[in-house]
Amino acid sequence: MAFSAAGNSGPLADINVTPLVDVMLVLLIIFIVTAPMVSLPIPVNLPQRTTTPPDTPPQPIELRVDASNQVSWNGQKVAVASLQQRMQDAAQANTGNVPELRIATDPNAEYDVMAKVLAAANNAHMKKIAFVNP
Repeated sequence: MAFSAAGNSGPLADINVTPLVDVMLVLLIIFIVTAPMVSLPIPVNLPQRTTTPPDTPPQPIELRVDASNQVSWNGQKVAVASLQQRMQDAAQANTGNVPELRIATDPNAEYDVMAKVLAAANNAHMKKIAFVNP
């Protein structure tokens, strides 16, 4: 700490470095404590290389609702009531990969038919649903 002479009554221009030294010592202690923790190895389970080719995805299911509210499954006309069972059969046939359901609708089709198609897809646990332009 600096003291002034008896005759000098002006302000002191010296910087008090004691708080700065205290902060620097605390930071030094923190870095000394945390540095060994950072250098420890972290176990990581990396994926291993496989020689088997990946599964090919199943063919997508093409559903079309036309203006007369007829539903066609890959080009074949089907009843709306049988859609859920057909979707469940397709999902069970491909247990690893559920096929993608591609739905195309005519602008003049009724919403009720589309709602039944989506309800059947939801009940059959179809996870991949896409809406395509006709």
